[in-house]
Amino acid sequence: MNDRREQLRWMIGQRAELLRELRVWFDGRGFCEVQPACLSRECIIDVHIDPIPVHGDQLRLSDSVPDRYFLQTSPEAAMKRLLAEGAPSIYSLGPTFRGGERGAEHNIEFTMLEWYELSAGIDEEVQRLGQLACDILGREGFDERNYRTLFQEHLGFDPIHGELKHLAECVAQFDEGLATSLGSDRDGLLETLWSQSIQPKLGIGRPIVVRNYPLSQAALARVADDDTECAARFELFVDGVELANGYHELGDAEILRERFEDANRQREQIGKETLPLPEQFLRAMEIGLPPCSGVALGVDRLLMVRTGRDSIADVLPYPIEFA
Repeated sequence: MNDRREQLRWMIGQRAELLRELRVWFDGRGFCEVQPACLSRECIIDVHIDPIPVHGDQLRLSDSVPDRYFLQTSPEAAMKRLLAEGAPSIYSLGPTFRGGERGAEHNIEFTMLEWYELSAGIDEEVQRLGQLACDILGREGFDERNYRTLFQEHLGFDPIHGELKHLAECVAQFDEGLATSLGSDRDGLLETLWSQSIQPKLGIGRPIVVRNYPLSQAALARVADDDTECAARFELFVDGVELANGYHELGDAEILRERFEDANRQREQIGKETLPLPEQFLRAMEIGLPPCSGVALGVDRLLMVRTGRDSIADVLPYPIEFA
């Protein structure tokens, strides 16, 4: 019991200090904190991320409410709607939810830091993300690399133009059954190779920001200015752990609609439920998203790395099994 008490006191203190530091860091740089709703009638559609639904009748409102609401997988939609309506540079620090995600680096409910900086391009935001990592983790400097370059250095081929057969053969060295099940899914093959052969070696001792992911992995990012085969997307890795994902944000409502529709088609192909198009979000994009870059950072993972723990469960008061 005493060990549990000591562990709990330590964890609460470490988490409280980290949250204070993050707020001071962004407040001191002119960002305003916002608190987007955790429950919304729509959500951003991602092929591999599953929102948790809440039936409309459970809300005990009226017959006019939608059939379903969703616990948000990210505050992205609400924050971008705020930006389209005139908000300044903003950040959010609060709970988010993703179905089926549990492991050493995952929990169904987790804390996300998300921010959007007006008039910032990818270069500015990569610098801001890298500096945040150095300041919060006490590291001296950070590195920048390109996704394509890392594949060429570690595996000897270009991820965008490498032959699918060769990618599958590389995956088969880890898991022959997985290679067969992925078939011609280039992104699935690349993600497997990335997680097995490259990511564990990234950011050891010194944070690294990886930029310019393939266009097929663009999500809500613009096309990169320096490589039209890649998206202006970037990620932060420290000690082999992915901590943050960012974009030079795409504001074109028509292209975003096409990407959401394509994501739903892919969800259907792999046996997942399709999701309603986020029409409120798309209407806001039609009004106009101001030029900006945004980043989403997992606070629990950040605390895990900062305190040298191996599992996210060590820095949560109650993981989902005990919540």
